[in-house]
Amino acid sequence: MTIRTTTTRPVGFPAGPGLTQAEAERRLARYGRNEVAPPRSTPLHRRVLAQLRDPLIMVLLGAMVLTIAIGDHPDAVVIGLVVVFNTTVGVAQEVRADRAVAALSALSAPHARVLRDGTPHEVPAALVVPGDVLLLGEGDIVAADADLTEASALLVDESMLTGESEPVDKTADDTVSAGTVVVRGRGSATATATGPASALGRIAALLDTGRDLTPLQRRLASLGRILAAVTIALCVLFFALGLARGLPWSTMAVTSISLAVAAVPESLPAVVTLALALGARRMAARNALVRRLPAVETLGSVSILATDKTGTLTEGRMVVQHLWTPSGTADVTGSGYEPLGSLTREGQPLAADQLRPLQELLTTAALCNDAGLRPPGKGSDMWTAVGDPMEAALLAAAARAGCPDQAALHRDCPRFAEAPFDSLRKRMTTLHHLPDGNVLVCLKGAPEAVLTAEVLAAPQELLDGARRQAALLAAQGFRVLAVAGTERLVWDRPAPEAEHGLSLLGLVAISDPPKASAATTLEACRAAGITPVLITGDHPATARAIAVRTGLVEDGSASEVLTGPELAAAPDTDLTRIRVFARTDPQQKLDIVRAWRARGAVTAMTGDGVNDGPALHQADIGVAMGARGTEVARQAADLVLTDDELSTVVKAVEEGRRVYDNIRRFLVYAMAGGAAEILVMLAGPVLGLALPLRAGQILWINLLTHGLTGVAMGAEPVTPQAMRRSPRPPGQQILAAGVWQRLLVLAAVVTALSLAAGIAARAMDLPWQSVLFLALLAAQLGVALGLRARLLTTQNLFLPASVAASALLAAAALYVPALQSLLDTEPVGWSGAGLAAAAGLGAFIAARILRGAFHRKA
Repeated sequence: MTIRTTTTRPVGFPAGPGLTQAEAERRLARYGRNEVAPPRSTPLHRRVLAQLRDPLIMVLLGAMVLTIAIGDHPDAVVIGLVVVFNTTVGVAQEVRADRAVAALSALSAPHARVLRDGTPHEVPAALVVPGDVLLLGEGDIVAADADLTEASALLVDESMLTGESEPVDKTADDTVSAGTVVVRGRGSATATATGPASALGRIAALLDTGRDLTPLQRRLASLGRILAAVTIALCVLFFALGLARGLPWSTMAVTSISLAVAAVPESLPAVVTLALALGARRMAARNALVRRLPAVETLGSVSILATDKTGTLTEGRMVVQHLWTPSGTADVTGSGYEPLGSLTREGQPLAADQLRPLQELLTTAALCNDAGLRPPGKGSDMWTAVGDPMEAALLAAAARAGCPDQAALHRDCPRFAEAPFDSLRKRMTTLHHLPDGNVLVCLKGAPEAVLTAEVLAAPQELLDGARRQAALLAAQGFRVLAVAGTERLVWDRPAPEAEHGLSLLGLVAISDPPKASAATTLEACRAAGITPVLITGDHPATARAIAVRTGLVEDGSASEVLTGPELAAAPDTDLTRIRVFARTDPQQKLDIVRAWRARGAVTAMTGDGVNDGPALHQADIGVAMGARGTEVARQAADLVLTDDELSTVVKAVEEGRRVYDNIRRFLVYAMAGGAAEILVMLAGPVLGLALPLRAGQILWINLLTHGLTGVAMGAEPVTPQAMRRSPRPPGQQILAAGVWQRLLVLAAVVTALSLAAGIAARAMDLPWQSVLFLALLAAQLGVALGLRARLLTTQNLFLPASVAASALLAAAALYVPALQSLLDTEPVGWSGAGLAAAAGLGAFIAARILRGAFHRKA
């Protein structure tokens, strides 16, 4: 739906000579500068505090205080660095996201031509005020919302506001909106709304809202609260049991604090950040630039993909696809505006006699034309349209049919008169001198304005047949033009009077065709459990045709297409049952996204225009087109596609699922290890092992297992079945879907194997505490390798390398004198090492068995 300003012209605003300079200055003071209001700035300290309020970060801060209290300054420094790094990354990403509203000002015209004191002046667009008379010409960016008072063949590109791919013809008494571009013609208009009151300003207000937590952030926050409560409870229990057994309170206090540190997977923020950063880097290599790191994981949970049409599902360029003449039809091959292609019928090239009437049709369309084609040049590797994209498509089709180029046509048949297109006549006529002295009349326009007895000298049967064909093409989503022409011996009257007695040359079907990859991409979405929804500002017939051709809806199905006006008339409509929306405005796009989110869906919204900005900002994942998108869309989005290909979103979803799987895998590993350490300390005394591990030994195990090895798990390759399962529900806890069951089983296995090694060592008269220490560490490292989705892959050699390094450092704790003294360990010999290795192998086998049992869930 085209955005119309609701602001009426204040009393006394002139429509003719414009304002005086003094009056303009008075109104500038009253209404303010014609600029989008800057976003509210959030102080740095508030951003930092918001990051530190994350429950898991608070647990880490508590652990850091505890490690300082027990004198473990190295661990305290490591934990502190993790907190600082995580907070810095989070704040930096927030600052970048706040640029969305500020980018709107870049879309305002830097200068505008206005009437001041009865004469034209060029002034900065920021100084345009309500009541100014704007002078508009081809290529101008409209500086304010305005009412047109004069228009001559005025064509305005409103795509960045409305999403419609075709420019809109404007006449006097129509309105134009700030930020739109004059494609053709000229006009004058009285400014009615500037700055925040303009269309751009209202969109900026929709963008100026806070962001909700991502699914990952919500899950980790919930986990942090649970983890903090459980850790404190178990450590208090351990402390109480130790006192009950008569152990010194100071020993129990230090050991309890060490257990608290061990139970908290303090490397989780580092693992999450690394996994997200690696995911972002991999996405960048696949043409997807991530602007907010948490968005990487959120992509893996996307269940609704709301896509726009122009340039996303379609090529974003008008193309002639079908031709109809009274003597036959033809398909036009070729893409974009490149003048390469051919005319075919049922897939076969046309003979010369079949091609001749089609060439006459396209030659006439090329003469009755004000556009041009620009070849590839600096800054562009493709042919582009100069002027009306629809007319440029006609030029490209004429070249594909073998017609003379535009320069030759205008040289041989110079134009000497014209009747420009307007929305009332709905047709355009040009008169040309022919080399033999005759006059060629060329006409093109809407079928209803051309296929009439008033214009054409044709039998009724031919007119009826042409009308049926035009209706059929329009129902398929094409923009249809009728073309007519004739030769006259002489003509000295106005061009409009030549619009009678013409011969019907044929019909031209133009569209913005679907991308070749669109149907495959949407099928891949459905295979991954993602529901695609089309939201566009275009015509409903066009929207439905594209939805059918890309497979978004089935041909012949009863799928409803809901338009913006219909939605405005029935605001209580259940938006989640509709798959195709047309003629939507920015607020309605926002409403659609909110409706899906209220239903519990995780939404991804693609877009490229200003009109998409609010919905991109509101969606869980905003996806902007980088090549042709506006800066507003790019700044409002979480993900920017550098290749403008929807298929890149599917690749990004795969990376998101990879990241989430790796985080869950790390949690199974780290929390199973932490739980095993607590269980060993609780069960050991019952089995006769008075104090199974000392505080230093617990912290050393924690450092080696949660350090490099834990972080390395964040770089694991994607699970083979990742894109063949449904997205995870946004409300699902991070330990759900089999994770906590595996965690408990592995914790029990690691505990049993470690205690068995310790008891066996005591029976063999070995230093059992050192053997237990080594066995517990080896078992956790075995779990790390056993949980791999691809056991022998070479894609992440960092994990086996880190496991080997941790094993060497474990051995160093037993044999390096300084570490022996620090950690109270002793050499264990080959027998003790064998017991520890057996524990590691047993844990590895258990992890592989559990991985196979739960392979569909991770």
